[in-house]
Amino acid sequence: MIAAIYGKSFGQDFYQPIKDFFDILLREGTDIIIYEPFKQFLKSGPDYSPRVKGLFNSHTDLPDNTDMIFSIGGDGTFLETVSLVREKGIPIVGINSGHLGFLATISQEKLPGSMNAILSKKYSVEERTLLKLDFPGAKKDDFNYALNEVSIEKAGSTMITIHTYVNGEFLNSYWADGLIISTPTGSTAYSLSVGGPIVIPGSNDIIISPISPHNLTVRPLIIPDEDELTLRVEGRDEKYIAAVDSRSVILSNKIEVRVKRAEFKIKILKLEDHSYYSTLRNKLMWGADKRNW
Repeated sequence: MIAAIYGKSFGQDFYQPIKDFFDILLREGTDIIIYEPFKQFLKSGPDYSPRVKGLFNSHTDLPDNTDMIFSIGGDGTFLETVSLVREKGIPIVGINSGHLGFLATISQEKLPGSMNAILSKKYSVEERTLLKLDFPGAKKDDFNYALNEVSIEKAGSTMITIHTYVNGEFLNSYWADGLIISTPTGSTAYSLSVGGPIVIPGSNDIIISPISPHNLTVRPLIIPDEDELTLRVEGRDEKYIAAVDSRSVILSNKIEVRVKRAEFKIKILKLEDHSYYSTLRNKLMWGADKRNW
């Protein structure tokens, strides 16, 4: 098996689990390729240098024949891993070195057992929809795809008006701080923080959620993901921010953007004992109030 490793820095308490993680892979004869800055962190931080077959620094030198890629960090690290995998179809495994994680679901405590299950092929692969942001002048080399959300936000201190069209038909002019267009995967991220609904992955929907709308009767809306959105921004400031997950660009108000379902999907490895509903309960602490016991 060829396994790629992408990660960020982590705290003192995760040093030993990461060493155990590499030991398990190496014991099974896994060919490991690792993100070079992460290898340098391991060497300079915990002073650990695992035996690897190769290094990569970007999506261009990540081998197409990689069997899976491990994302070590949090959900933000997982989203960065998506930008490395792109359309290669390599399944992503999220290992959580922190606390809250809807994408990086394998916790420190469950890491040894989860690794044994993965190496025993006791898993399935889910496909998750992405959104594509398109606008005049977008560079072909830029990865304008989002696993969580595309957001349009004010660049200054005043509200903006976002004229929104669905398949060319006028929907609404949102007078707000911004607008979030989310996938079901991203429904538990930025969209949730502004009052958007939780939508189960695989629902084939897009969630439109305004950010601090001036008119309180304007509520989040769910549309089929086969629809295409066209957005035109108007406001006192001449520019606005268009963000794709954690990446953003400042655009002129004269630039119209389009958001639609991407032409490919991202694969996520799912362990047999993992359930999305249990993740919701645990991460959102549903039922944690002692009055429910």
